[in-house]
Amino acid sequence: MKLQGKTAIITGGAQGIGRAYCERFAAEGAAVAVVDLRDEQAKEVAETIAAAGGRAIALHTDITDEAATQEMANRVQQEFGSIDVLINNAALYYDQDILDQSVEYLRKTLEVNLIGQLVCARAVFPTMKAQGGGSIINIASTAAYPLPLPAMPSENFNSNAYGLSKSGLIYMTKMMARQAGSLGIRVNAIAPGVTMSEATKKIVPEFALTGLKESAPLGTTLEPEDLAGTAVYLASDDSRLMTGQTLVVDAGVWMNG
Repeated sequence: MKLQGKTAIITGGAQGIGRAYCERFAAEGAAVAVVDLRDEQAKEVAETIAAAGGRAIALHTDITDEAATQEMANRVQQEFGSIDVLINNAALYYDQDILDQSVEYLRKTLEVNLIGQLVCARAVFPTMKAQGGGSIINIASTAAYPLPLPAMPSENFNSNAYGLSKSGLIYMTKMMARQAGSLGIRVNAIAPGVTMSEATKKIVPEFALTGLKESAPLGTTLEPEDLAGTAVYLASDDSRLMTGQTLVVDAGVWMNG
């Protein structure tokens, strides 16, 4: 087991990709804090892990609230004795409204998808610094890379709030990696392509999913479990000399590099 003896905080862990991270990390030996606002679902994930012989707790936490994230970090430290991994997975996606181009909605998206990730990283930083290292994994998205679409007439500039927030997260990953590297803290990101989570099924129309699948060289979209192995790699000592990187996992649609 690659994560034996490690403790991981996974935000947005109650469903979809976050749940896949929680269950895989527990299977790899990590103690897991399932962090979410969906209390019953988070509790069910923790109970499922415990029933399989793992260690997990469910924590209700608003990732945009500094006091709440500090309390989260303190609770995990007290419960498990360390914080070795933070997966910044929570994001405004399931409730995304692409038709809302207001500045207010843009601010809300950035508050959750970008600032909230920084708030969580700051909450775990003192513990990781004191213990001599850790791994922070920011969950970005291929939405950060604009598609080469035809020009579309518009009444105004669209905010493209979700993609903007994920693009900012990729930049923040690099800056955090530079700032924390001398302390043994590694910071990397994963940019998933279209992943068939509950949110994607709700938001993305079927014709768009078909087109995205056809554009992938590997001929498929992703399931949440397809991303878990990459997260395990970034959390484990196998990637001990990797930091500041964004790994695209999308069946080959974006071939950056």
